[in-house]
Amino acid sequence: MTDKETKPKKTPKRAEIAAASVTYVKVTLVRSLIGTPRIQRETAKGLGLRKLNSHAVLKETPETLGMVRKIIHALKVETVEKP
Repeated sequence: MTDKETKPKKTPKRAEIAAASVTYVKVTLVRSLIGTPRIQRETAKGLGLRKLNSHAVLKETPETLGMVRKIIHALKVETVEKP
């Protein structure tokens, strides 16, 4: 091959891309949900949060972030590497 001709670049597979870009968030329930609407309590349950100071490490997906956004006033959110 000459200088002008280069080898085609190897494209990464989907699994490699997904594994490299997976990030996690740690959500902790820091405020009580007593007196809040039922949907907010169910959202906390869906995130895996039961009692005060309980935490869950979840993949950072649009679905998870949407649930977090609904009850952000009662959560502490941190980004973590891998559980």
